[in-house]
Amino acid sequence: MPSLDDIAQFQTSLSSEDVAWLHALVADWQIIADLSFSDLVLWVPDGEAKGMWAAAQIRPTTGATTLLEDVSGTFLPTGRGEPLENALTTGQLASDLVVEERDGRLVRVEVIPVRRDGRTIAVIAQRSSAAGLRTASTLESSYFEAADELAEMIRRGEFPLPGTRTDLADSLRVGDGFVRTNGSGVVRYASPNAMSAYRRLGLTGDLVGTHLGTVTTELVDRRPTDRGARGLLRGDENIEAEIENSHASLLLRVIPLRSGGRRSGSLILLRDVTELRLRERELVSKEATIREIHHRVKNNLQTVAALLRLQGRRMESSEAREALEDAVRRVGSIALVHETLSQSFSDFVEFDEIADRLLHTVLDVSDGPAGANRIAADRFGSFGLLPGEVATPLAMVLTELIQNAAAHAYDERGGTLSLAVNRIRDKIRLRVSDDGAGLPADFDPSGSLGLSIVTTLVEGELGGSLTFEERVGGGTTVAITLVV
Repeated sequence: MPSLDDIAQFQTSLSSEDVAWLHALVADWQIIADLSFSDLVLWVPDGEAKGMWAAAQIRPTTGATTLLEDVSGTFLPTGRGEPLENALTTGQLASDLVVEERDGRLVRVEVIPVRRDGRTIAVIAQRSSAAGLRTASTLESSYFEAADELAEMIRRGEFPLPGTRTDLADSLRVGDGFVRTNGSGVVRYASPNAMSAYRRLGLTGDLVGTHLGTVTTELVDRRPTDRGARGLLRGDENIEAEIENSHASLLLRVIPLRSGGRRSGSLILLRDVTELRLRERELVSKEATIREIHHRVKNNLQTVAALLRLQGRRMESSEAREALEDAVRRVGSIALVHETLSQSFSDFVEFDEIADRLLHTVLDVSDGPAGANRIAADRFGSFGLLPGEVATPLAMVLTELIQNAAAHAYDERGGTLSLAVNRIRDKIRLRVSDDGAGLPADFDPSGSLGLSIVTTLVEGELGGSLTFEERVGGGTTVAITLVV
């Protein structure tokens, strides 16, 4: 199905300004479809004056459709769409037309000229079922009246309304809540859903006959939106806002209406979003609590590391001192993950930053023969975002591998330690390589506490696999594969 842009570009002679006007109209015409209980079809003139093209369509959310099949892209040769052509030529509304469809259904059609800068650039066919006509209810009569005023504004080139659209404009529907005011801001009609929303806000009487801005100002706390409720609901501007008090929160959209060249009132769409805002506040509170927990865990782990470090200084045995230093590094790697999570608004962390900090932090405190200043460290590739339950054990794995290489791979001349990452969607291949002495002939990873921890974490907790390989040209590579 071709788009409005496709048809405008290849089948019409409309200017870019005309097309932009039609885009703004189509972006906001769901309101008219819902108010009129009608399908809307936008027809644009052929560039060679051979007929008209259906450039866009919309169905109502308030009633049944008359368009069982999409019509966008349909071409009507000259003479086949006489009411459309007349409206395009004269710039006048054509109403109460009854058309019989191929299946025998009767459809009532009203043709609305779309004008811009004094010119008719397109027409809208407003289609509704002509069968089963009955007396309209008060709500339906109010809907129809507002739809007629908007149609007249389209014919005069006063709709779509100027102003920046937001997601709020698309989220509010006529059925959510509908209020109609007169030129003085006094409520002429309020739908049941609108009344329910205002009842939740604290209204005890009826809205009809009251000044909406005054009533709303009395109901809301002095903390709504960025403007006072009275100014928002005056009806002079196309405005979207949210008002709230301690009882409820309402989304509002105010659409000014004009009739006979003067302001005739406004149409207000509104929705009660109290439960949604409560859930959002609960989520924000929960996220803040989780971040605070991570922050406290990090502080506690740093305290444990400090105590272990203090205890290590009192040890006379070099083996005991080294064991406590290893424990300090392990606790520090876990604390680093919790520190990152405490600053995040999700359960995922950017692991590249953690890996880089581990590379330099572990090497800085290394007491191997080469010393930290003789070992260069590089990372290639990116881990991306990792969940916290993966980041913590992976940080410990890197700590052990970096420390093991620093302590055993190099002599006093030093070397280069590289961390290469290849991630494809949820699969990570990680290679930690050194250019040191290589694996000893009797190498057994189970004989080292650090490598035993690595094996347990990779295979047991992360569900991955690892291998120890001799590098071509000397050195060792630890290859790890896991799914996150």
